Amino acid sequence: MTSPPSPARAAAAAPGTAPSPAVSPTPSAPAPAAAGAAPFAARARAALGWLHTAHFLTSAPQLEHLPPLTLPEIAFVGRSNAGKSTAINTLTQQKRLAFASKTPGRTQHINLFGVGKGQVDDAVLADLPGYGYAAVPREAKLRWQRVMGNYLVTRETLRGVVLMVDPRLGLTELDEILLDVIRPRVEEGLNFLVLLTKADKLSRSEGAKALSIARLQAGGGEVKLFSALKRHGVDEAAELLWRWTHAENAADGAATD
Repeated sequence: MTSPPSPARAAAAAPGTAPSPAVSPTPSAPAPAAAGAAPFAARARAALGWLHTAHFLTSAPQLEHLPPLTLPEIAFVGRSNAGKSTAINTLTQQKRLAFASKTPGRTQHINLFGVGKGQVDDAVLADLPGYGYAAVPREAKLRWQRVMGNYLVTRETLRGVVLMVDPRLGLTELDEILLDVIRPRVEEGLNFLVLLTKADKLSRSEGAKALSIARLQAGGGEVKLFSALKRHGVDEAAELLWRWTHAENAADGAATD
């Protein structure tokens, strides 16, 4: 489930159709710093302000039902109960942008959110269904494995993938399967981040151990500890997502307010 689109963001659509996002001809971004790179704190603050503009675009049960957008897209994936919805809501500073179903495994749509200042979108966040919940029928699991696989392999605008992992469990067999699916694209330059969620439940030594193990398994991707409760890793993740979608600006300087 997701929150309804804001009237200020999208015009009313006919029943059964998705609202059309405001899209700029070329991705817009906060202006780079006038002289040199801005301090990390300033970059993170601007990135969080950018993410706070996130708003619902559309939801689709199948890949072919998604609109053919031209904006850079970041996909959020992970097992059910890995904290994916919480991470999205924390990064966007919105309580109900991404909904976590009361029954894990029930959310079975790809949900797209537009992001961009001045009511002009310059990137898209894609919330993919959680996987691995035992109570979901086998047929539904297989169907969503195919949908997610097709999305991750064929979505041309995909700029990066964020995999949510509960560090107390580590990367599971299903996570490893997902890594195998995206590995060819990562080797070709697709950005990839593993967020070890619920890091507040780990001691310092447990966190360091979880980081070391995940880095060995990430296949070239970045790994960060993340806690929505303690806001640990939030600034780092937000700044990284901004750089993924604004590579041309990140090369010149940094996001500014």
